[in-house]
Amino acid sequence: MTTWQQQLQFWIHAACRMEVLSPKPGNVSPGREFAGASVRDFLQSSAAIAPIIAMARQYSLGETILQAVRATRSVVDHNTNLGIILLIAPLAAVNPERSLLDGVEQVLAGTTLRDSQLVYEAIRLANPGGLGDAGEQDVVNAPSLTLRDCMILAAERDFIAAQYANGFQELLGIGMPLLRESTEITRAQPEQITCLALNLLARFGDTLIARKCGPAVSDQVRRQATEVLASGWPHGSAGQQLFSELDAFLRADGNRRNPGTTADSVAAILFAAQREGWFCMREAEFSGQQN
Repeated sequence: MTTWQQQLQFWIHAACRMEVLSPKPGNVSPGREFAGASVRDFLQSSAAIAPIIAMARQYSLGETILQAVRATRSVVDHNTNLGIILLIAPLAAVNPERSLLDGVEQVLAGTTLRDSQLVYEAIRLANPGGLGDAGEQDVVNAPSLTLRDCMILAAERDFIAAQYANGFQELLGIGMPLLRESTEITRAQPEQITCLALNLLARFGDTLIARKCGPAVSDQVRRQATEVLASGWPHGSAGQQLFSELDAFLRADGNRRNPGTTADSVAAILFAAQREGWFCMREAEFSGQQN
């Protein structure tokens, strides 16, 4: 493994750890686990995929994604990170001499039918909830288009697919500045990451929630997240109360409203910010939280 690949492995692992160890609303976090998904599951998964995705430039995008899902399945028996894999793998495949925004477009434009076939296999293996019926190029059938073209068809209903379609415009063009802004709002890194999640929810809602519960519920989550941010969270009791109400709403009904797409997006943004050199995990702020 080259020095660059070792660095990628570190960033991928750190991004996944920071994501799950931060108290984001509605997601698995220390002391706020789901019945079938623990913090430990996510930490084990991140350790499994980091060395594989770090080698992304050595393989096709589809091969990297399928290998990472298989590695996850070797340590946990349920889906913990399919969205994270789908988002970080193309970013890790970017030439180190190029910016992410320019380089990821080249990676996505070069996908093939074989990439689609391998990614469809990965999705079926991960067996995520909330996929629904996509109609044309549904994952239950064999794809007939390149991976990017398949993602373009799904872009309106899936935020991750939209990133493949538009060259990661939302994550890199909007999400990265939102993370920068969060560092000016609070000094605590777990709160900065939670602030990022709130801003993503307020800006985009969550397409996993929209598919599972309907767009009206996603819109309600968007409004509540906006109210939390407008209240001055994380400072003051009013903001803390509104945050608790949003968190409780997302966790109700057996965590059915889990904003999983937002969590995946947070991890990808954290990876990108580390790769750009202006964000680094402060280990001491997360110590004692790992189950």
